[in-house]
Amino acid sequence: MVAHPEAEWIWWMDSDALFTDMVFEIPFHRYRSSNLIIHGYPDMLLKEKSWIALNTGSFLLRNSQWALDLLDVWAQMGPRGRPREEAGKILTSSLKGRPALEADDQSALIYLLISQKERWMNMVSIESSYCLHGFWESLVDRYKEMMEKYRPGFGDERWPLVTHFVGCRTCARNGDYPVERCLKSMEMAYNFADNQVLNLYGFRHRGLVSTNVKRVRNESVTPLADVDKFGIRNSLRGNKS
Repeated sequence: MVAHPEAEWIWWMDSDALFTDMVFEIPFHRYRSSNLIIHGYPDMLLKEKSWIALNTGSFLLRNSQWALDLLDVWAQMGPRGRPREEAGKILTSSLKGRPALEADDQSALIYLLISQKERWMNMVSIESSYCLHGFWESLVDRYKEMMEKYRPGFGDERWPLVTHFVGCRTCARNGDYPVERCLKSMEMAYNFADNQVLNLYGFRHRGLVSTNVKRVRNESVTPLADVDKFGIRNSLRGNKS
């Protein structure tokens, strides 16, 4: 962050999350007074003090001194061994529903925002109107329906910006979902997103679980003729690169 002051925002993405809407644009005009944009629910955070009130798998952090200060405080609960174990006890006793585990980044951030509300919360935007974090199990089986009814650009449950594979054993030691289901769903998510790029060139995957592609448009006469129906052409018109 210090080495790249020209970058206004840093976007953290967990390794088990995929971008699945290639057109949606983050409404940055809504965050002029914010330094942290994160998926969550204000009532669950401030009233219930729930340990799942926010999701730190995908969030945006403004490149600022405020953000560096937050990271410095946040990181104190992270070192392996006794610091993380002791912090875990504090988090479990402070947050609703949290099991007895060592400290984790999500619980640590929630605890900081609650316990030091005056210091941090006025610069935080809690977002749930689009899928900054989209829980995979409620999304992947609906991809086909989404493709039939909608087009990219919504960013929400109609066409998710991010599909996040929380709880998969492929990424977590104690995952809640079998590897086979997760791998198949990840392939579907990748192909669902990839179709939006392939469509620019007149191709599409033969199915969401197939790496093979097929031609869906004849580009020899009218290149990009059908792109508008996927909501992509207009986003390209202003791109001079």
